[in-house]
Amino acid sequence: MKPAIQVTGIAFAVYHVTDVARARQFYGESLGLKVCTEMEFAPGMWWIEYDAGGPSALAITNFKSPAMNATPSPGVALEVTDCEAALAKVREAGVTVTWGPNEFPVCHSFAVKDPDGNDLYFHQRNAHA
Repeated sequence: MKPAIQVTGIAFAVYHVTDVARARQFYGESLGLKVCTEMEFAPGMWWIEYDAGGPSALAITNFKSPAMNATPSPGVALEVTDCEAALAKVREAGVTVTWGPNEFPVCHSFAVKDPDGNDLYFHQRNAHA
């Protein structure tokens, strides 16, 4: 039996938004959630994470990539102990990687789609993050 991917929890859940300013007002001001990560992938294309307690975050984004569903759906990211091992495991299983692998200042990540086309992310937080 091949070793399983070691999942330690949920890294983040993500919602796709159409109006970043309106979403920031709702999550940050109305709900009072604290921003823990912000990245602007391209002018006006944002990924913003709000602290959801512990190692988890609630992400909002208006970023769209060619690998995403035409109508973006919520997605979940599994926090893994070894992103490279997880990537090797999904490739060995013949699963197509639809996004990444990527390295960011705070994490390593990649995504696949489940059989119904839902986005599933694998995420490893950097030691210093």
